[in-house]
Amino acid sequence: MRYPRPARRERKSRDPGSGRQGARGRGGDVRHSVREGARERRGRSSALDAGVSHIQLEVSMAEQEPTAEQLAQIAAENEEDEHSVNYKPPAQKSIQEIQELDKDDESLRKYKEALLGRVAVSADPNVPNVVVTRLTLVCSTAPGPLELDLTGDLESFKKQSFVLKEGVEYRIKISFRVNREIVSGMKYIQHTYRKGVKIDKTDYMVGSYGPRAEEYEFLTPMEEAPKGMLARGSYNIKSRFTDDDRTDHLSWEWNLTIKKEWKD
Repeated sequence: MRYPRPARRERKSRDPGSGRQGARGRGGDVRHSVREGARERRGRSSALDAGVSHIQLEVSMAEQEPTAEQLAQIAAENEEDEHSVNYKPPAQKSIQEIQELDKDDESLRKYKEALLGRVAVSADPNVPNVVVTRLTLVCSTAPGPLELDLTGDLESFKKQSFVLKEGVEYRIKISFRVNREIVSGMKYIQHTYRKGVKIDKTDYMVGSYGPRAEEYEFLTPMEEAPKGMLARGSYNIKSRFTDDDRTDHLSWEWNLTIKKEWKD
């Protein structure tokens, strides 16, 4: 008895785009796309880094070299800050009016005498009430005195200059007299210029003072002279001594030269 032979199975030809070979082709396409995407991202990143570097460079240059418009804006803002203080000084009273107030009160009389002293009030209207006599740069390491006599020719100060060694600590001392009446809210104002450009403005509150025969002395806080190659050179300073009533008791100009040593 014969068993029938099994039917032959037809072999299917492989499609070049299918199976293992097709998978290999698709993988190549994926890797190609990944490489292209990476290159594109690197391009965008390089462009972004270049843009950031350009912005940082512009900011750095702007910080190092402020423009004339920026300096003008800063000066305007400083002026606004100066005038924004809503301060009204008290009404001024003469020494005689103060002495006449509550003159029957013995304790108050002694207090006013201790505060004001026994001063013969000058009635000469030709004598200024406030006389600024000297400006002194107080520096312990200076080789000699640094002093301006403010009772003489103020114009001569424009032709001479103090020499100050860079980095030293110093103070400004103002000597003055009050002759007749109490002066309230005295201030020493100083504007500093370099090559015609105002680089600093400082107000020092001096205070209120009554008349007396002896001079008063006012010392500014300790300061450090600028230092470094860029700081060396000549500075022009415009000074003014004023009060709450904005009376200009004295204005003068003087010069300061910052050097590496006291004597080059």
